[in-house]
Amino acid sequence: MPVPPSLDGMAAPARPSASPRVAIVTGGSRGIGRRTVGRLAADGYAVVVGYAGDQDEAEAAAKEAADGGARVIALRADVADEHAVAALFDVAEAEFGGVDVVVHAAGRAHLAPIAELDLAVLDDLHRTNIRGTFVVVQQAARRVRPGGAIVTFSTSVVGLAFPNYGAYSASKGAVEALTLILARELRGRNVTANAVAPGPTATDLFLDGKDEETIARLAAQPPLERLGTPSDIAEVVAFLVSPAGHWINGQVVRANGGII
Repeated sequence: MPVPPSLDGMAAPARPSASPRVAIVTGGSRGIGRRTVGRLAADGYAVVVGYAGDQDEAEAAAKEAADGGARVIALRADVADEHAVAALFDVAEAEFGGVDVVVHAAGRAHLAPIAELDLAVLDDLHRTNIRGTFVVVQQAARRVRPGGAIVTFSTSVVGLAFPNYGAYSASKGAVEALTLILARELRGRNVTANAVAPGPTATDLFLDGKDEETIARLAAQPPLERLGTPSDIAEVVAFLVSPAGHWINGQVVRANGGII
């Protein structure tokens, strides 16, 4: 498939959105990203499922969305590799005509006390969560069409300050700062930028390594007295990227069932 040249260094020209609207979802093979792929596809978006390594899961996510009638493709890209991410956007533009929505759900977590964390793990975590977010939203800022939306992912732990979350929470605090500044830099473009900060959510990433007692304790924290689900978060994303949510801009939405 021919791929158009990168738009590095150029702002996207003003142009009307295509029908259907086009979304890129990184981390789209699992968890919240996968549920977001299905939700946006159900809303009529053409979707690019970005994934890091699990081709089978990514293709399964694409097939689920396509079975509902959506146009969907799955593409591998390391979000911290600027060339791979630029190519991801290139293919989205070549295949679907442009990009209207970018949902950056790819991320990595590692829990350990600050005093004990291996700095190599810290570097890997920040490569994905900070550099990866910067690379993806840099391309999004250049390419998303007027009327579009960019959504990044933080975590409610930035405010809750749970022990053992130091490195992860620090990386997501950087995501929040980056997103709020991006919203202001997009002035005049008619493109929104917001961060969604889930609380405890029943994904494989969250559940991994936790015993039943820990999970039950975390589930009891929200006044709604349950863990969030990927569908809960996907609904928030779908609203933010929709015309109904377009007045919400430069915000961190703490989707956590009411944990303070």
